Amino acid sequence: MTKQPVISLKNIGVCYRRHGLFSRKPKNIFWALEDVSFDVYPGETLGITGRNGAGKSTLLKILAGIISPDRGTIKMSGLRTTLLSLQAGFDPFLTGRQNITLSGMLLGMTRKEITEKEEEIIALADIGDFINQPIRTYSTGMRVRLGFATAHYVDPDILLIDEVLGVGDADFQKKSSALIHNKINSDQTVIIVSHSPAVIKNLCDRSITIEHGKNLN
Repeated sequence: MTKQPVISLKNIGVCYRRHGLFSRKPKNIFWALEDVSFDVYPGETLGITGRNGAGKSTLLKILAGIISPDRGTIKMSGLRTTLLSLQAGFDPFLTGRQNITLSGMLLGMTRKEITEKEEEIIALADIGDFINQPIRTYSTGMRVRLGFATAHYVDPDILLIDEVLGVGDADFQKKSSALIHNKINSDQTVIIVSHSPAVIKNLCDRSITIEHGKNLN
């Protein structure tokens, strides 16, 4: 039996007004995406690559449900989709423990799920007693560790990954990369956005390339 797609995009376009202009005349708007069409199937790992400014970030926002297209159609299966984003919603004046709750809820976890996973998140972050200190006192590396640890325990049906492979110091890069690879090698549907063709080739079942707001394949 042929698998049905869990996501289907048809002729997606997204436009923005140019800064300081209020007219929607063609010369005053910029099409970040012009004509993007592809399907995503259950259990596959799809790679999306392209140069900086090609429209990858805008496409990611569409897939995550953050913005809606200005034209075209997108059909979702009703499954839970989450963007793996580091330090989502961190408040510098809250403690690391409090930010786990805040960030986890912004990433789509329930309070119950966060409570059940909190000690595992703290163990993975491995920042010691700083977990009870405001994160404004953290180094950049400590923030990254806490952000990754929180995001790792989000368990959506469809996972969106945006350039977060290998974060933190060398030891943590090895650990975080192994955890991400485990997610990719599971039956979970994964979409990876990267400017690196090598990353896409090594990790994905297939890929599409975005160029000037359009997919080439």
